This record gives sequence, C-alpha cells and structure tokens, in this order.
Amino acid sequence: MLARSGGDMVATVNASEDALSGVSLEKILERLGGVVEKLERGDVPLEQALGMFEEGVKLAREGQRRLDAAEARIEALAADGSTATIPASAVARDGAG
Repeated sequence: MLARSGGDMVATVNASEDALSGVSLEKILERLGGVVEKLERGDVPLEQALGMFEEGVKLAREGQRRLDAAEARIEALAADGSTATIPASAVARDGAG
C-alpha cells in the first residue's frame, strides 16, 4: 500500500494485489520511477535496496497488468467495429487471470 511520509511516497511491501487497486496507473509509474532512480544512485544499503527492488517488481507487474487490460479492451473494440464500450471492470476481471 502506498502512503505519504515527509513529502515522499513510501511503499509498504505488500504481496496483495489489493494494495494497489485504488492507486492510479500514473501514481504507480511515478513511484516506480522513484524506486528506479534511488536504486540507480547506488547509495542505498543492501537490505533497503532489496526491499525497494521487490517493491519495484510489484509495481512493474501491476502497471503491466493494467496496460495489458487496456490493450485487450482496445483490441476488443477494434475487432467488432462497434463504438460500444466494454466496462473496464469486466476487462480487469478477464485480464487478471
């Protein structure tokens, strides 16, 4: 779950997909960028770096899952040629498996 602390976003490492369910894709990508930036600097202690890496993997997977769901939604709309919309919740359920 993401929380604010001292102006910086801090993530509690949490294996649950629900931890990111209420967080926008933009916030996920913002946090992932921050994690990558800190790890690239190389001034983080090993244990903290491992935790940040784990968080980054979870953020990247969730971001990719959402992008895949959006792509599936676009492909479904383009395939049938209609202008009807597919509810995002239906795509998220189908794309989550």
